Formats: sequence, structure tokens, C-alpha cells
Amino acid sequence: MTQKDDVTQWRSEFLDAFDEGDETRARALVSHLGARKARPLLEAMLEDPDAFVRQAAAFGLGELGGAASARRLEHQLALEEARGDHDGAAVVEALTQALGRIKGTSARESLIRRLQRLSATGGPEPADLNDVACALWRNRHPELIPIVRQAVETLGRPSPTVLHGLLVLLETSPEELRAWASDDSIPLELKGEVLTVLTEEIPETLVSTLPAFISSAWPQVETAAKHKGAASGYCVALFSLLLLSPERLLPMLPEADRSRLRDMARKLVAATSSLKCALQTAVLLRHLGQPEDAALLEAHRPADPGLAKVFDDAALALRGRP
Repeated sequence: MTQKDDVTQWRSEFLDAFDEGDETRARALVSHLGARKARPLLEAMLEDPDAFVRQAAAFGLGELGGAASARRLEHQLALEEARGDHDGAAVVEALTQALGRIKGTSARESLIRRLQRLSATGGPEPADLNDVACALWRNRHPELIPIVRQAVETLGRPSPTVLHGLLVLLETSPEELRAWASDDSIPLELKGEVLTVLTEEIPETLVSTLPAFISSAWPQVETAAKHKGAASGYCVALFSLLLLSPERLLPMLPEADRSRLRDMARKLVAATSSLKCALQTAVLLRHLGQPEDAALLEAHRPADPGLAKVFDDAALALRGRP
């Protein structure tokens, strides 16, 4: 097999892994090839007319890391922003996420410049703000506090955004965050934005704050089950975080909080306000429920076969639980 054949095969395998969402295999392919060989291939892929190939290349360069990757990703970010089309927007998301995975000053400064450009537009898309805020959280540093605060002030949004959530996390110690999350005077929307950022990455030091967020959700359950709004949005944000890595996070919670989550899930599994919330609670019950909860899941399974499978799988798992 020629060197060209080797490159073609590697590219094909890498794109297949990325397309299938198999990040572990994609990372292994980049690592196995090595930075010296992978970098020129990935940089060439950034010039491909196919947006999917450019997204995969961004992922690969993010895995390689380093200042060189950060510079190339930022250069591509400017090109994709200038496109102003759907394909460009999809690649911008991948580039932003890749920069978030690169630790160090170079990537952080690239993300800061991205945030400043978004702020200058006056009306950035929420998804764009979410991407850059989550990437900055991965690359968090105290120097970000005045920069994020300035962006919040520049945007001047009347309701909380993900940047407000990021700012809370940057400014608050774990002990302070526990008290903050328990404070009923803090708007649910702002607490939800904090949870959104934590869904990107929750460090071990902040796992101890989860019971406070769970306690804040408990009084909202009845409202969340019937009405779409702040209460259901907060519950969805909380469950999204907990289900990010349930095998890791749920066992770390005190028994009383796991029991409370089970009670919440039982009440919300029939939620009419949010199908997403109902699906999340079905998955939560699979992890935290008891065999008697299987009948509840079966009674409220959706009509859609694909959605019903989530309920059926959870019920089956519970019936097999001793």
C-alpha cells in the first residue's frame, strides 16, 4: 500500500468515526497517526468544500491541541464567520468547541476575541453565545471575569443568558455556589443558565453543589409538570446535567437527594409541559427507580414508537432489578 493509500484510508476511517459520533475512536486515530503526520492532513481538510469534513478537521486539531492548532482554528473561524451561511455556522460551532478543548492562553484568547465579536453585533444567536460560553468554561481562568462581565453589559439582555451563568461560576467558590443555588430569591432562569454551563463540564469540586440545585427544583415540580416555562426549563437543565454522566454523578449524591430525584421523576414522567422532561425522567427512573416504578413508566409511555422505547427499556431494566 502506498503512502497516498495510507492517507486516504486514515482520512476515511477518521471521517467515519466522526460521522458515527465515536469520539473515542476518532481521538485514537489522531493519536496513533501522531501530530507530525496528522496536523498537515487535518489542516488540509479545513480547506475542503464539504462542511462536514471541515467540522471533523476542527475536532482533530482540537485533540492535537497546542498554540499552532489554536492559531489555525482561529484563522478558520474568521473564514467561516465570513461565509454567513448554514454550512459556515455548523463549522463555527465545531471550531469553537475545538478551541474549548485546547488548554492555554492561545486558545482562550481566540475564544475571547470570538466573544467580543459576538457582543459587538448586539444581537448574537443564543446558540452562538452558548457555544462560546461553554468553551470558555472549559478554558476557565480568573482573567475571564472582567471580559465576560463586559460582554454581559454590552449585550444588555433583560433576562439571564448563558453568559450570566458563566459569570456566576467564574466569580463564585463552591461554598458560595451552594448557598447561591439554595437562595429562593435567585431567578430560576439564572440558575438554569448556570446548569447549562456545568453540563459542558462539571469539575469534582462542584459536584457537592448539586444537592442545592436539586432542592431548588423540588418546589417547582407541580408547576413543571403542567406548564411550560421557567420551572420546566429549570428541571430540564438539571436533568440534562445529571444525565450527562449518570454513572459518575448519581452515586456521588447523598441518598436523600437520590430519593428526592426519584420522587421528582415519578411526578414528572407524565409531564404534559415538556416531552423532553418526561423522557429525561424515564431515564432517571431507570437509574434511580424501584421495580414498582415500571408500571408507572408503562402507563405513561408515549405513542411514538421511538420515544416509547425509552420508557420500555427503563421499565424492563427496573423489572429485572432485585
